[in-house]
Amino acid sequence: MPVHAEAAVLAPLSGGPTAIDLKERVRSTASDRFMPYLLGAAAIFSGLIVTLLVFFVVQKAWPVFHAEGLRFITAGGWDTQLEDAWNGSAFFGVRALIAGSAFSTLGALLVSFVLGLGCAIFLAELAPAWLRRPFETIVQLLAGIPSVVFGLVGLMVVVTFIADHMVPGNSGDVVTEIPIGGACLLAAIVVLTFMILPFFVTVATDSLRAVPRSYVDGGLALGMTRWRTIMRIQLPTAAPGLIAGLVLAAARGIGEAIAISMVAGAIAFMPNFAHGPLYMLLEPIRSMASAIVENGGEAMDVPSIAAALFGLATLLLAFSITLSMIARWAFGLFSRRMGVVSDRNL
Repeated sequence: MPVHAEAAVLAPLSGGPTAIDLKERVRSTASDRFMPYLLGAAAIFSGLIVTLLVFFVVQKAWPVFHAEGLRFITAGGWDTQLEDAWNGSAFFGVRALIAGSAFSTLGALLVSFVLGLGCAIFLAELAPAWLRRPFETIVQLLAGIPSVVFGLVGLMVVVTFIADHMVPGNSGDVVTEIPIGGACLLAAIVVLTFMILPFFVTVATDSLRAVPRSYVDGGLALGMTRWRTIMRIQLPTAAPGLIAGLVLAAARGIGEAIAISMVAGAIAFMPNFAHGPLYMLLEPIRSMASAIVENGGEAMDVPSIAAALFGLATLLLAFSITLSMIARWAFGLFSRRMGVVSDRNL
């Protein structure tokens, strides 16, 4: 009998490893040896794809940046310039588009912070288990709804409501530059709020739950009420995580195109503070992302328009990368401040 066969027969009697055990060890060793290389290759490939994407977009946008410089960002008149570009003009200014993205995103962030923080406190601290789980499921499902569905509902409900109940009859006398209707900055803020709210609620809830239980118990032991403990101990401790949630929500909102295009009015107009808060909210806007969607297609055959659209894409990439870096910094700060993982039952 061969030696290896004899060992395989005698191993079970002597308590040693069987032939099957030896094969499993060989397979485990091989996978342990090659898995780091496989994962490393996947990470390098992903990073290479992102790098090539950024390089391609910036390279396509370089003609407009080289020709106009900062004037591309500081000047306005996008709608008129698009019409002129078909006749040979190559000048573009995207100030109104940047303002539209900024106003809609900041407005949605403000509303999301107020609503989302209350929702996160309720889910993390106040809701019973039988009610918390369905609510968390609803929040997660809300994050998975396609953008076009939000846009369609916003167009049929939000825009109609604003046009019927909020637009004053003398709006044409106050704002003479453009028509005032239901498709406006306010509609964009409302729709964008419900799109980014789940992202902030999820991060905020996890941040509040990650506060060590000893912090909460210490506050309660000192005689603080539950609400005062939340406001004075949990929220300040979880502040970096809350900031990270806002940053991630902002990154989601600033790149939204379809829904904003459907409800915001699709006019590159700079909201005017001189008209008052109400009329400013009722004025139509166009964001950078929606401009790329609306002006693509056949317009890409014109080199100057194509360069301008890639310039907008470059600005969006710059904003997204900056926000991602801020979010990573906030998460790192949050982890250092927490130090330990909460021992509460999640």
